[in-house]
Amino acid sequence: MTDTVLYEVSDGLATITLNRPEAMNALNVAAKVALRDAVRSAADDDAVRAVLLTAAGDRAFCVGQDLKEHIGLLIEDRETGSGQTMSTVCEHYNPIVKAIAGAAKPVVAAVNGVAAGAGFGFALAADYRIVADTAAFNTSFAGVALTADSGISWTLPRVVGPGRATDLLLFPRSVSAQEAYELGIANRLVPAAELRAEAEKVARALAEGPTVAYAALKESVAYGLSHSLAEALEKEDELQTRAGSSEDHAIAVRAFVNKEKPRYLGR
Repeated sequence: MTDTVLYEVSDGLATITLNRPEAMNALNVAAKVALRDAVRSAADDDAVRAVLLTAAGDRAFCVGQDLKEHIGLLIEDRETGSGQTMSTVCEHYNPIVKAIAGAAKPVVAAVNGVAAGAGFGFALAADYRIVADTAAFNTSFAGVALTADSGISWTLPRVVGPGRATDLLLFPRSVSAQEAYELGIANRLVPAAELRAEAEKVARALAEGPTVAYAALKESVAYGLSHSLAEALEKEDELQTRAGSSEDHAIAVRAFVNKEKPRYLGR
């Protein structure tokens, strides 16, 4: 990992921190590679039971593509005819979003400032978004003559509805933290000074929870969004069988009967 992204695992919680505050955590190639590797590591590590995705500084969560680097790469493309600049979508953005959304564990995004473009997309890919009251969101893509990426064409309509999503994509604007909460983009709105503590509290609670059940819940919600009721019921049967055979379920039932707090193992 490079220092553009910090990665730490403690007591089952992986904390991934975008670390380019001087550039509002914009995504240059080094940051994209480091973030992709970090989210994949967290998703694949059985010792990690929850993930906290956050960013350094107080101005921005992530403003998306580093346009200063991007323009240089576009010029190089024109000179060489390589056309490699936009391959960043398949090489970086898509794997990052797939790892966040597809992780068999909860992912919490702590949005400390502006989340724009791919930064907005990464926050939407998370399962739970805790947002500072000073934060803001912006799709940004149309403003630089681009279309949606980082999964935002899939996630945004499912969060705010297709009409609002189309409006936000066609007419990019700054969505305040309060409006984001009202639209459902933010799950929890907190004072900026309390963001990190609240996000860590939530993420650590999830890291101590029934991991197999959480993974099944993520899978069932994603499945239900694109399948019929009959198909969703079959999927629930399959996933409930999986959760019901987990050690955590047995622990939960014993704890309930004994009127104790369960101590889950994550399996």
